[in-house]
Amino acid sequence: MKVKIKKWTGVAVWKWTANDDSCGICRMPFEACCPDCRIPGDDCPLVWGQCSHPFHIHCIMKWLSSQQMAAAQLCPMCRQGWRFR
Repeated sequence: MKVKIKKWTGVAVWKWTANDDSCGICRMPFEACCPDCRIPGDDCPLVWGQCSHPFHIHCIMKWLSSQQMAAAQLCPMCRQGWRFR
């Protein structure tokens, strides 16, 4: 018995490789985008801190700019000093 494929439709799914399922600041899933963006992906990437907590880039930038003192920029999850990995 021979099989002839007449039509094939491929389907793909992408997913960020992070140790969490959602952003700790906006609580949106990483497969979605932050509240400021409309389309997930390269325009709304994930960033990790030295403490290994991931966030949407726009969420962590807003968080860091809202901190009182520039010297006290802390991770919103563990309160360690924030540095981009």
